[in-house]
Amino acid sequence: MNKKILTSFLVPAVFVFLWATGFIGARYGLPYMEPMTFLAIRMALAAVILLIVALISKAPWPPTPMAALHVTISGLLVHGGYLGGVWAAIAIGMPAGMVSLIVGMQPILTSVAAFFVLKERLNVRQWLGLLIGLIGLFLVLAHRVSANDLTPLSALFSCIGLLSISAGTVYQKKFFASVDIRTGGVLQYCTSGLLFWSLALAFEQRTVVWNPPLVFAMAWSVLALSVGAVALLYKLIRDGEASRVSSLLYLVPPVTALIAFLCFDERLTFFAMIGMTLVALGVALVILKFQFRR
Repeated sequence: MNKKILTSFLVPAVFVFLWATGFIGARYGLPYMEPMTFLAIRMALAAVILLIVALISKAPWPPTPMAALHVTISGLLVHGGYLGGVWAAIAIGMPAGMVSLIVGMQPILTSVAAFFVLKERLNVRQWLGLLIGLIGLFLVLAHRVSANDLTPLSALFSCIGLLSISAGTVYQKKFFASVDIRTGGVLQYCTSGLLFWSLALAFEQRTVVWNPPLVFAMAWSVLALSVGAVALLYKLIRDGEASRVSSLLYLVPPVTALIAFLCFDERLTFFAMIGMTLVALGVALVILKFQFRR
């Protein structure tokens, strides 16, 4: 029973909290380092940490070249496409609220993809939950979104992030089940790091202004997000249905808004609080199994 409670509630709760703090890296890192440079260094540090952990724990490596290829492709989607798209959109001026709204379509997109690729089937209650969650997400972010903030390039970057995390979640579920998370993470972060460094060499000056806020942003991004949150995400994907796991991401913007309200004194509107309630209800309808007795 304790293990069931841990898997069903504690692990998802910790994952959502850590994932919701992703704005910390952008908030404290982007003023002092360009996005692709930041992400390249972040990937390199995460790869080194996981390599040390894998060697000490003698974790098994992917058994075949094809398994390693699947791991690499999954990493390029989940890390390269998703993080690269989101950070690029924010870096060129798109507000985080608008990015969150676009990427917030991920649970529905993933559920549709999982239906065709993984043969996962959602019932009417679960589809209703996805719709309610999407409405709640819009209410949470409505005061932070304006059509004037949307440009073709920023929309393209955001959509790249949306498509990448959706495809990566399904791909991870289908092909990453037998690979150790530690060694698989090393391969994913190495390849994603090379991608980001190539983009940094091509499009950025790679200027870095080291200071305490940047060090904190990098440390948090590496340890809490790339090591902690991603490991929990992969565990959730491995243990559950992709559509149910992706619905948890509906909770990220509300939790982010709550953290910003408590820590940075950002405004929390009445409609945002209603949206948070709807998001929680929607996610519950998707992931919880209700039993009705007559």
